Amino acid sequence: MKRVIVACGGAVATSTVAANRIRELAKKEGIQVEVTQCRINELDSKKEGIDLIVTTAKVKKDYGVPVIHGVAYISGINIEATEQKILDVLKK
Repeated sequence: MKRVIVACGGAVATSTVAANRIRELAKKEGIQVEVTQCRINELDSKKEGIDLIVTTAKVKKDYGVPVIHGVAYISGINIEATEQKILDVLKK
């Protein structure tokens, strides 16, 4: 089981869209995944045991796990490239 955190400024609107898309992607690819949501400022306290962080806001901090910028799920631009990056991490 892979564990993913989706983080945004408020942990509601944009992270919900991205989290649902990641769940759908993982299901389609046959990857078991647990997706949770949080605010960007909560990442430090929630990163333990996480395989991937997807953010809908820019972050520069190194959390010790892969971080993918998931704004494509909001803008609709480059979704395929973003999903490939996510799959590359989840399939490891």
